Amino acid sequence: MEYLIQYGMFLAKVVTVVVAIVFILAAIASAGNKHKKGVAKGHIKVTKLNEHFDEMRDSLQTAVLDSDALKQENKKKKQQSKEESKAAKKRLKEAGDSEPEPKKRVYVLNFTGDIAAHEVASLREEITAVLSLARSSDEVLLRLESPGGMVHAYGLASSQLMRIKNAKIPLTICVDKVAASGGYMMACLADKLVAAPFAIIGSIGVLVQLPNFHRVLKKNDIDYETISAGEFKTTLTTFGEITKKGRDKVKEDVEDMHVIFKQWVKDHRPSVDIDKVATGETWVGMQAKDRYMVDELRTSDECIVNACAQSDVYEVEFEHKQSIQDKVGSIFKGMVDKAISSIFEKSDARNFYS
Repeated sequence: MEYLIQYGMFLAKVVTVVVAIVFILAAIASAGNKHKKGVAKGHIKVTKLNEHFDEMRDSLQTAVLDSDALKQENKKKKQQSKEESKAAKKRLKEAGDSEPEPKKRVYVLNFTGDIAAHEVASLREEITAVLSLARSSDEVLLRLESPGGMVHAYGLASSQLMRIKNAKIPLTICVDKVAASGGYMMACLADKLVAAPFAIIGSIGVLVQLPNFHRVLKKNDIDYETISAGEFKTTLTTFGEITKKGRDKVKEDVEDMHVIFKQWVKDHRPSVDIDKVATGETWVGMQAKDRYMVDELRTSDECIVNACAQSDVYEVEFEHKQSIQDKVGSIFKGMVDKAISSIFEKSDARNFYS
């Protein structure tokens, strides 16, 4: 027992020292950052996906094919490369003094949305970078995953996609898992909207909800006062009394926002029967296609691999510069997320999902 107590004390000291070191480093970094002006907040990372897929194929061929088959494959590849080089020279010769038609580029962006659409901070930088170079003959392909969230946040994300549309650059949006509510607000801007067969699509509706503790406060003789100017400055609050007038006003605002949402979808996907799909329901990709809410049933992987066969495909990502505090916070967040996931996995071990 005494050994366990000593070990516990030792462990507590170690943890205390580690935490103290982390806080000291964070304070030093924070002080240093105050004196750094004009430091870049991040950078653009570009990956040519054609080369990525070529490397994957080469690795698999090396592992699977015997030496003779591998030699034949390499010979075939060299021959194909020569033919492509000859074809390029021929196009250049035929063009003469005029510029030969450039090869199409496809820029791949990713957006995984949460309730506050935090990734719009990266999306806006990525779109700015792409628009600085993209031509009308190029294409932007967005892999979109979002269950929706706050109206103003997804309104901004949608406005970022409108920049691509306004630049007359074709926009393809691929949904592998879910594009609902605010996610569908973004998705319907696509010139071509592609969804996986079982992706969740729709939820064209508006929701306001919050808990109210007024009766709990009243029961415990606790006063809660709000002083405001303007008849509808406060309507539904967490601690104040909810009146019929306030509830009716919020209901009216929700209905108005729903009308705006429906008009947005109708303007950008006129093929849909908006009154039939704007019920707040969701459908899987196959059902959504029947309702003209999506154009094709495919995964984003199929779209990108097919694009690589004819175009130069680049994945563009904006990576935010992280301070020591951010890195430490990410580590702790990862640990907490992993622990919570583990708990849920164990608690759901006897449940079955189809």
